[in-house]
Amino acid sequence: MLNNNIIALLITFTISLVWLRINDFFAHKGWISSHISRKIIHMGTGLLFVLCWILFNDDPLSRYLATLVPFVITIQFLLVGTGIIKDDAAVKAMSRSGDRREILRGPLFYGIIFIIITLFYWKDSAIGITALMLLCGGDGFADILGRKFGKKPLPWAKNKTWMGSLGMFLGGWVFSTFILAIYTHYGVLLGTISTYIFPITLVTFIGTVTESLPLKDIDNITITLISIIAGIFLFP
Repeated sequence: MLNNNIIALLITFTISLVWLRINDFFAHKGWISSHISRKIIHMGTGLLFVLCWILFNDDPLSRYLATLVPFVITIQFLLVGTGIIKDDAAVKAMSRSGDRREILRGPLFYGIIFIIITLFYWKDSAIGITALMLLCGGDGFADILGRKFGKKPLPWAKNKTWMGSLGMFLGGWVFSTFILAIYTHYGVLLGTISTYIFPITLVTFIGTVTESLPLKDIDNITITLISIIAGIFLFP
């Protein structure tokens, strides 16, 4: 049982690190902008990590082993952001302006949230999975679509747009539905995906409203917290 989990851990580590380094390399070479790279990392790392949860068995140690992945990556963020480790490719890929200290805000909060939810919710909870997918897909697509197509700002947040909010809703809903469909198909979660469509939709809407608020640098925290609270009441 433990050996199986070690293999799952190694696979998860490899996939996560390869994904990060590929995007670091592309951004460093200038093949993609740092803004796009930051959001691709934001969306893809979390999605791949949660997909890999299914590789772990039901041993009580599984969640703790899986948590090592975001823990190590978060430590890397901390070391690069504080300048202890010099990694220009990572800075270019994960910061908006090229200032390494930006990594100590959004990316660092992102990693800490993954650690906490992996420990407290794990793969048998639609609540934690949906909260993470809103953070990955929702917040990621909100920024990408908002910047590219957003013309009309929200009345209550001039730096947010209706198109960004649409991206938040669609990205969060699609990512959550995709993961939960896989988990129900393989029997990790009880029921069928149809059982979860209504609560996914409501939690995503609540998360979208939260993301639209004029809060800077802490939206990773607020989106996750509100999504978890809503999920506690809405998921079966």
